[in-house]
Amino acid sequence: MKYGVAALLLVLLVVLAVAGPALAPYNPLAYSLAHRLAPPSAAHWFGTDALGRDVFSRTLAAARVDLPAAAAAVILAALLGVSTGAACGYLGGALDRWVSRVVDVMMAFPLFVVAVALVAALGNSITNVVLATAVINLPFYMRLVRTEIAARRDLGYVLAARLAGCGDGTIIGRVLLPNIGPIIAVQVSLNLGWAVLNTSGLSFIGLGVRPPTPEWGALVADGAQYLLTGQWWIALGPSLVLVLVVFAFTQIGDAAHDFFDPRRAR
Repeated sequence: MKYGVAALLLVLLVVLAVAGPALAPYNPLAYSLAHRLAPPSAAHWFGTDALGRDVFSRTLAAARVDLPAAAAAVILAALLGVSTGAACGYLGGALDRWVSRVVDVMMAFPLFVVAVALVAALGNSITNVVLATAVINLPFYMRLVRTEIAARRDLGYVLAARLAGCGDGTIIGRVLLPNIGPIIAVQVSLNLGWAVLNTSGLSFIGLGVRPPTPEWGALVADGAQYLLTGQWWIALGPSLVLVLVVFAFTQIGDAAHDFFDPRRAR
């Protein structure tokens, strides 16, 4: 049951990322002052904002920004973190000590604050948001892969590969990494939800995509200023979708963990 729910949620997320704007009933950028601040109705499921734009359409269109940005950040972090962590875990020595100290320094600071500082320094753009999100995800992969590789580098099958004449690169890439692939896959699926939150959080405080491009964090920030005046729907719709997306990635990660668990009965 859990795997079916996770698969269904994954398909839904892919559909949102690929066809979000096409599914929107209205142009997410078109405004109509005659229909500004309209509450949810059959015509506007999530209501309209201060410019009369359909909040539901903008929420769907925002999936084309947040989901690819989160995926790109996690993939970049995984590629760099896995390669660096594998080298440190297998080779050890000075490289391992220096990289470990850098990771410790990075983990000593609140990672979202680090992301804010990076985007503020590099400039306000979606590219820099992806880079900042990738940087703060690096320590997770470095630590995980380093630990797993270090625990396996002297096992029998690795020694057999050395005796067969395999070089260090071959042993890391073809012997060790395939053995920890399921662990990395679980970490990636769990990181995706956190990356979506980080991307949205940066936009919420004004360091993400620029208006009028729809983005979940920016939509929530736009609606938050109207909560005290009674227009709660502007923030509610995007907030619910954001919660569901993070929940979906959590379920996918949980299902992946159970599927790859060697103790699970096959």
